[in-house]
This record gives sequence, C-alpha cells and structure tokens, in this order.
Amino acid sequence: MQNNKLKVGVSSCLLGQAVRYNGGHKKDKFIVNTLGEYFDFQAFCPEVGAGLGIPRPTIRLVRDTKQAPIRAVEVTQGERDHTQALEEYSHSIIEQLRPLSGYILKKDSPSCGMERVKIYRQDKPNTAPSKQGSGVFANIVRQHFPELPMEEEGRLCDPVLRENFIERVFVYHRWQQLMEEGVTPAKLVNFHADHKYSVMAHQQNVTAELGQLVASAGSCEDFGELCQRYISLLMQVMALRVSRGQHSNVLQHLMGYISDVIDRDDRAELVDVISRYQQGYVPLIVPLTLLNHHFRRHPNEYIARQHYLNPHPAELMLRNQL
Repeated sequence: MQNNKLKVGVSSCLLGQAVRYNGGHKKDKFIVNTLGEYFDFQAFCPEVGAGLGIPRPTIRLVRDTKQAPIRAVEVTQGERDHTQALEEYSHSIIEQLRPLSGYILKKDSPSCGMERVKIYRQDKPNTAPSKQGSGVFANIVRQHFPELPMEEEGRLCDPVLRENFIERVFVYHRWQQLMEEGVTPAKLVNFHADHKYSVMAHQQNVTAELGQLVASAGSCEDFGELCQRYISLLMQVMALRVSRGQHSNVLQHLMGYISDVIDRDDRAELVDVISRYQQGYVPLIVPLTLLNHHFRRHPNEYIARQHYLNPHPAELMLRNQL
C-alpha cells in the first residue's frame, strides 16, 4: 500500500509536528488518519525552514501603503522582516515539491495560507486588516506549480471542496504518470477520453474546447506547448465546484448508454433516482451505485474507462456526502 500512495505536500503542523510559533501543533485527524491511508505526506514548515526557530514571535503580513509590496514581519517592537528568508527557503525546496500531486496548507498562516490571509496596513494601524492575502510560501508554490491541486485544511471540512480536491489530486497524479512514461498524441487522446465525463461535470462547454486541443495534437508544431495548455485548462476546470444539476446532467448522459438495453421499470427507477438526487433527497453515491450495477450487467468498454464513475478510493466515502 505504501508504494502506491500518492505524494502530497502538507504543512508540518497539520501532521502533529510541534513546529508552530508557540511550540504547539494543529494535528488534523482527517488528514492524518483518513487521507494518510492513501497519501504519502511530505511535510514542510517554511517558518522553521527559514530559521525562525521554535518557539518564535508571531509574524503577520503587512504593507506600508495600499500599493506597497506585502511583507512578512514579526509582531514585536523591532518588527523584524522575514520576507526574504521565507522566499529564499521556498525557492530552495522547489525541486522537492516537483513530484507532489497535491498540497494541503494551514489556513490563515502568513507563510502557508492559501487565501484570505490578513494583511495589516502600517500607514493605517487602526484600520481592520483586509483578508485578501496569501502566504509567502503558498504564493511561491503556486507560481512554480500553477496546476498543482492546493487546498487548506479548513476548507476540507466542506464535503464538496473535500471531494473536489481529492479528485484533482488523482487527476493530476495520472497526468504526472503520463508525462513520466512519455506522452504522445495517441496517449493524450486516451487520457482525455478517460476524463470526458469528469470534465463535463465541472463545466460542459470546456469539454469541447479540450477536445479541440486534443484533436490538433497530431498536427501541431509544438506538442509540448499544446500539452501545457491542455493541463492548465483541465486543472482550472477541475477546480470548479460541481452542482447537483451538473452531476445530474452527467448521470443522464451515462444513462443514455444503457437506456436501450434495460427494461422500462429499470429505466423508470434510474430516472427517479437521478431526480431525487438532483432535488437533494439522496446523496450522489445512490444514483452512481445504481448506474454501476447496470453497467456491470451490460458492460460498455468506453464507460468502463471513465474516471468519473470511480475518481478516488471508494473507502473514502466522499460521494456519500454530496
């Protein structure tokens, strides 16, 4: 099992490592006990890595004026600036991050926070901080790896965002495997075909746009650049939340592959279950289980390839809460 785990970065404190400013941690049981069964976590604490020590004065993001650059500064009388040290550490470990298929960050952190981190104004000390910042380390990771699935531990409490993030990690991991084995136009076509309904669930219009990219793969002048455009657009789309209506649309498309081979009562049952899911009476796992039952009885080679039906380990039960 260990050899099959996906490599995912994580803020060290979320694994229970005592690296926070006060010598404590923020161990997250879901991350450690549940996701730890499937992810091989690579832990990083940029503040410790930058030499700030344990314990240490707290730091926060500040700017001198509205247009000034954001800095990471100690909340002490001396207000030591640690921006450069954090940036240098972040750049120094970039190659260690390259194999990762995802990253889980500590929310609100001036180094690791992904979004809505407080920014204080030094020219207006009595003004409430804006929540428009992101951590120094998180910013640099995003700049180097814009397609890498990233999420904060706090947002993983939302069932939709939790399932979305883990689905993206598995999609990105499959893309990394494709790159390692050597992508060709034919392999890109297969990869796209395998993810057709996953993409459709997130945004149907983009399915055609990605399809056009793939269709030109054999004749384009720069295949590497086309692949980069493909994965950039794919990961942007996969980050979008999926509504019940969008899932229902995909379920109806999938039903079309078996509607002619199942009897009238089975068709009526499927229609009813999909409708009840769309109205919020049952979770997504219910219509999916029924569809998988019919596809086992009436196999379809193309549908059997679709990751939408099994995007992540069933044991995580992520779709039981959607």
